[in-house]
Amino acid sequence: MASPASGPQSVDRALEILDAVADAPGPVGAKALARQLGCSLSTVYHLLGPLTTRGHLLRTGEGYAPGPRAVALHRSFQRHLGLGPQLAEVLPRLRRATGAQAYVTAYRDGRIVMLDSTVPVTDSEHPFVPGPESRAHATAHGKALLAALPRTARRRYLAEHGMARFTDRTITAADRFEAEVERVRGRGYAVSVGEADPAYTCLAATLAVQSSQGVVHALSLSLPTTDFRRRHGELRAALVRAAGS
Repeated sequence: MASPASGPQSVDRALEILDAVADAPGPVGAKALARQLGCSLSTVYHLLGPLTTRGHLLRTGEGYAPGPRAVALHRSFQRHLGLGPQLAEVLPRLRRATGAQAYVTAYRDGRIVMLDSTVPVTDSEHPFVPGPESRAHATAHGKALLAALPRTARRRYLAEHGMARFTDRTITAADRFEAEVERVRGRGYAVSVGEADPAYTCLAATLAVQSSQGVVHALSLSLPTTDFRRRHGELRAALVRAAGS
């Protein structure tokens, strides 16, 4: 008798379960997972077993939640993208110096990912959180990283990921973005005023010393646009100083 899910299909289902639990605001029950994935309850239980045994999920009284293995995977991911102790320590210092939220973002092999930030993990409403970046053309850290790439690599990235409009300020045309890249290179930092989120302004600069293996890092700050207008000089100076240290 065939198992509820086997081979590649079982891998896809297991990953769908992990994604569903990770994206949920709280623990998720097996029946809710079955409904969400459109599969049988027996299939879900068949896959929940090894996921919990290996520590990827944790079974609680309210349902399933991310397990302790998620922490190790996250730290390994950060390490592989060059987030060492020295770089991680820059963020809290920048936060204390500016009062703005600070971030470190990386580009490698056609992907941009925010590796870490000073935003509290309890702040689920903040528009900029660690993880894959789908708004690179509209964020300061995305602009800074893309400006550091050769033109062909930058054009390829934009063609693959698109240039969606998030606000009326978002740059959605490739020629306008190239003009923006020239401005970023000329002044040594990038700015996004309400382009990814209408209420926030971001500043970013690539690190003076980059890691090997084709990884490029950027430091960035974000704060309400109303605060940026009166503090842009000091914020820019603090950011450029931190990125060049």
